[in-house]
Formats: sequence, C-alpha cells, structure tokens
Amino acid sequence: MTIILGIDPGLVTTGYGVIKQTNNTITPVAYGVIKPDAKAPMAERLRTLNLKLLDIINLYCPDEAAIEETFVNKNPASALKLAMARGVLLMTPALKEIPVYEYGANQIKKTVIGVGHADKNQIMMMVKRLLPKITGKLTPDSADALAVALCHVQHALLRKI
Repeated sequence: MTIILGIDPGLVTTGYGVIKQTNNTITPVAYGVIKPDAKAPMAERLRTLNLKLLDIINLYCPDEAAIEETFVNKNPASALKLAMARGVLLMTPALKEIPVYEYGANQIKKTVIGVGHADKNQIMMMVKRLLPKITGKLTPDSADALAVALCHVQHALLRKI
C-alpha cells in the first residue's frame, strides 16, 4: 500500500488530494483546499501553507508527494508570489523526508485525461470517473491535486518497469 499526496500549488488557494494505492486499486482518502488569508502579510500566508500542509501530512502519513510545476506567468509579480508558495509546498514534505515528485500541467492532463490541453471541468469529470468513491464537494483545485496524485501513480509504475 502506498499513500500519495498530490498538491496543486497556489498562494490564494492550494489544492490537496490524498489517494491510497493498494495493488491495482486506487481510492481517495482526502481532498480539499488550503486558503491563507489574502489580506495577511506574505510571511503569514506562507506560514499558513506550511502549517496546514504539515497537518495534512501528519494526519494521512503519505509515503510520497507529487506537485504540479508552475507554468510561465505573464505577470512577474504573480509568478514570484506563486514561486514562493510552491517553495514552501515543496519544502514541507521534504522536511518530513517524504520524496517529492514534480509534473508539468500538460503532463498531468495528458496522463489523466489523454490530452495535454484540458479545462478544469474536464479534469473534475475525469477525476470523478477514475475515483468513483469520491463523496462530497470536489473543487477545481482539489480535483487538480487528485489529478497530480493520479499522474504520479502512472509515472511511478513506469519507473518500476
């Protein structure tokens, strides 16, 4: 059994998804979002990301983590802020000695959906289809995080071949 934490990084909203792989069966364990106070100073927002992700890690004890790589943003200030958030989200599992794998957005979409340019609705629909035991509200950010985790499962299988 392997527990995988998927992370869709963001400073405003970070999605997370935890799945369990047992042999050829993948089941959802948990999913949701982390939303730091948008009016708080940057250091406080980054601290919130760290502490909330640490709570998730301590609760679900993932064996591996996977995170979406950032895409090139036209706004340099936004790209820098996202990079800071992503750095915290990479560091948090690494400090717990959990291996962290990175996947590009198009790689995730192609692995999970079959095409590299899919919209949020297509991702949500496919995640629900691949993980039919999902109950409760699935947001675009938590669906993206589950897609990251599902992508990791497929690529981990390929690494073993």
